[in-house]
Amino acid sequence: MKLKVCILSLSVFAYTGFTAQNIQNNPGSNHGNKFEQLGSILPTPNIYRTASGAPGHGYWQNRADYNISAYLDEDKRNLKGSETVTYYNNSPDELDYIWLQLDENEHSSIKNAGYDNSSILRPTTTDQQLKVTELPVKDNGYGVNLEKVTDASGTPLKYTVNKTMMRIDLPKVLKKGEKFVFKVDWNYNIGNRIKMGGRGGYENFPEDGNDLYTMAQWYPRMCVYSDFQGWQNHQFTGRGEFALVFGDFKVSMNVPADHIVGGTGECKNYDQVLNSDQLSRYRKAESASEPIEIVTLDEAKKAEKNHSKQRKTWVFEANNVRDFAWTSSRKFVWDGMRVTIPENNNKVMAMSFYPKESYGLYRKFSTKAVAHTIKTYSEFTIPYPYPVAQSVEAASGMEYPMICFNFGRTEKDGTYSEGTKNGMIGVIIHEVGHNFFPMIINSDERQWAWMDEGLNTFTEYLTEEKWDNKFPSKRGPAWTIVDYMKLPKDQLEPIMSNSENIVQYGPNAYSKPATGLNILRETIMGRELFDKAFKTYAKRWAFKHPEPADLFRTMEDASGEDLDWFWRGWFYGTDPVDIAIDKVTVATPNLETNPKAAAEVKYQVEKPLASSFDDISKIRNREDKNITFYVDKDKEAQDFYYRYDRGQEKVDNNKEYSIKTEASLPLDAKDKDKFKNITAYQIDFANKGGLVMPIILEFTFEDGTKLYDKSSAQIWRLNEQKVSKTYYFDKKLASIQLDPMKETADIDTSNNFWSNTGGNAEVSKFQLFKQKQDGGSVRGGSTGKVNPMQAAGKS
Repeated sequence: MKLKVCILSLSVFAYTGFTAQNIQNNPGSNHGNKFEQLGSILPTPNIYRTASGAPGHGYWQNRADYNISAYLDEDKRNLKGSETVTYYNNSPDELDYIWLQLDENEHSSIKNAGYDNSSILRPTTTDQQLKVTELPVKDNGYGVNLEKVTDASGTPLKYTVNKTMMRIDLPKVLKKGEKFVFKVDWNYNIGNRIKMGGRGGYENFPEDGNDLYTMAQWYPRMCVYSDFQGWQNHQFTGRGEFALVFGDFKVSMNVPADHIVGGTGECKNYDQVLNSDQLSRYRKAESASEPIEIVTLDEAKKAEKNHSKQRKTWVFEANNVRDFAWTSSRKFVWDGMRVTIPENNNKVMAMSFYPKESYGLYRKFSTKAVAHTIKTYSEFTIPYPYPVAQSVEAASGMEYPMICFNFGRTEKDGTYSEGTKNGMIGVIIHEVGHNFFPMIINSDERQWAWMDEGLNTFTEYLTEEKWDNKFPSKRGPAWTIVDYMKLPKDQLEPIMSNSENIVQYGPNAYSKPATGLNILRETIMGRELFDKAFKTYAKRWAFKHPEPADLFRTMEDASGEDLDWFWRGWFYGTDPVDIAIDKVTVATPNLETNPKAAAEVKYQVEKPLASSFDDISKIRNREDKNITFYVDKDKEAQDFYYRYDRGQEKVDNNKEYSIKTEASLPLDAKDKDKFKNITAYQIDFANKGGLVMPIILEFTFEDGTKLYDKSSAQIWRLNEQKVSKTYYFDKKLASIQLDPMKETADIDTSNNFWSNTGGNAEVSKFQLFKQKQDGGSVRGGSTGKVNPMQAAGKS
């Protein structure tokens, strides 16, 4: 679903609910927290989900096939449906009941989920908004009306409706490997989507008196039963979207004869519902490289004037999809073209449906944007597997398998603003992209909105960039998330929060995860490692149900990068990035340093190193008659120090010895010339925001040249609050810029710059000596001092 970008700075009421905890390992310290492994924060790997992030050898998921008949009554604005569902239990569990979703109940005043929001007295309102509060609340006539629920033979089944969920009690236990067939008949009044909101409904066009229907969440849909949650039967509140099972659909839609229908999957009877000219154009479009109008603008305008009372039935089939949506209206212009996916040679029919009000934009761009999207997403994830991809202009922004509802209309004179054009292209890319997340990589939207919206928004950004390098993407680049990250903590929550409990839904579920993935790709991992890992995740979890840990683990498993610090900070925390240049110390070498003379050092030989205190283990080991110490058995091991430790060797420990230190060497003329232009810069950094990130520096020298350096985030591992880096250059710096390309979402760039204004920075001196070229001492080698064996005259 596409949301408008909006950063709210209002005072809000705190929400409580499920949030994955960012457990700190060493909370009282300046280290040992941000870089610790996620450990117990992530679920324990098992036979269903492995520690690598891949599905395990015991992975399973259930399935549901649907055969649905629908009747659209345009006069009454009512939908009547009948479905036969075949549910397959592939789980190892025995099921006593099954759960279905009745999403249309959210539009009901008495059957909705009951998730009330706080309300305030507004200083201004309108006559349409001002209504007398009804207590008790009256039935507004919307929501699902169940006519009958039976098994395959027609025997009624016991069922219970709880708001937006329905439980069917099975006549006998459904065991592993068994299937259950049942039937549901229902109807509901279709709401005015523009006035009531929501994803499905109708839009009325007063100028010509026609409706445009977007039929979404329109049939009783199976809930997911999974290894990680059991039944996902959390109520549908209108925000947290969907968790659905895969299956095959056969759907027939009986609509007014002059309506054009688009839907999930392929239409199986175009020869019965299209006239000969339209069918001929469709056949041409099947091999066209440019969009061809199947239903022309003139035909759509003519159809608007004649409301047929005849009926036609359109039949669609879709295999291995998790949902089915459709659209119907006599207002539609319809165009299409063929696009081939290079990765799997899949020939896809890209199509668009739109009213005349959006003709000037959709005819130019929509179908081409559809084609561009599925090709680009296929490059970054998996090859698009379905035969169809469709965009419908419906003043909306919502996604379903192979079909999505978007926005973008021209002025009456056919002109449009650049914002409208870019918004239309962006929403088409976003909603078509949802075919991959979550329609194929089928995450639980009800629990984790970010797993589809965030990952999809990230891939949308990659696709927008490949559409037009000047495209004004509002989500993805690191700098675009800064205003959100600046907000007070009581207006923030971790990305790892339940969909219903997020105050700033758009930034949290869409922008922040998309930005985080882009930072991983561009700044932390690099494109090659990231792209391979991201594709691996998509391939592993295509047509399956991934959880957050599956993504986190796969990204590490396929890249060889330890990213726990990033998941911990960006996904489980709310700290922002604010790294500051605290101080820059400038120094030059003292080339005239007097060499240090050799010195005589007095010392005494070492005393026995055996511990002077008998600890509890030593005492108990001596008292244990079952222990015989190795050195007591092996006479060869009883050397000088065995006896020395036991007082059996006599050494004068008070006798003084002396050793001479080496003199340091002076710099020669060649050295002085080599180092005469060296300037040292110690840069002290402070982590003021709390979230660790790489330190990226741009050095500008007095001669105008530039150098760049990047230290990985691991520089903070031993001190998460303050670090320093020292550089030695053979020319003087004019300035230092931290994060010059705004890659890290730093919320305060005013402390990211240091300038040697006028070349007047205070400069200190450091001592410089010449090092003797003898290779130095080796570990465990001679120190040059007399040892106890030598002092005792033993060899």
